Amino acid sequence: MNKVNLEIIGLTYSESSTGAYVLILGDKLSQRRLPIVIGGAEAESIAVGIEKHRNGRPLTHDLFLRFAHEFGIEIMEVVINRFRDGVYYAMVVCKQGDDLTMVDARPSDAIAIAVRVGCEIYAYETVMDEAGINMESMEAPTESDSEEALINKGVDSTSLDLLDMEALEDLLQEAIDNEDYQKAAQIRDEINKRK
Repeated sequence: MNKVNLEIIGLTYSESSTGAYVLILGDKLSQRRLPIVIGGAEAESIAVGIEKHRNGRPLTHDLFLRFAHEFGIEIMEVVINRFRDGVYYAMVVCKQGDDLTMVDARPSDAIAIAVRVGCEIYAYETVMDEAGINMESMEAPTESDSEEALINKGVDSTSLDLLDMEALEDLLQEAIDNEDYQKAAQIRDEINKRK
């Protein structure tokens, strides 16, 4: 399966889900984005890993890496390998001697580990096709009173089925421009459902 090399674009608080954050991963070779909603503890661990901050006591991901190091296990890469029913799945690829093992993990935990060891983060092309947002194909939104009213009011998933495809695409562009990736993901899912 083809893999897409990703980098962390941002980590932002989700205004629509209490205590949740949105991790935005980007394709290193294009403008595709992969927004993943994660918990607060995982967001904190990723941020600590990015900043290379040392705590007095190890966080769970630090403990995992100490354990791996003690047993001669090297973390090779992280792969987001599935997207099913709105849930992402990942695996941590580990090497011990000549043995290669893939360990199932939540993407947030896998990425918290990846930022600590500096290994590559990938997603299968199928995941990017299904759940990614292609920023290159987005066109500038057109002005329309009814669409503008929906944007200003906020959109929930039940109101999306009332819009035609052109309005959905305009709304998607607006959500991306406002960096509301969770809303953008909901709109993208509605567009994909109709295709």
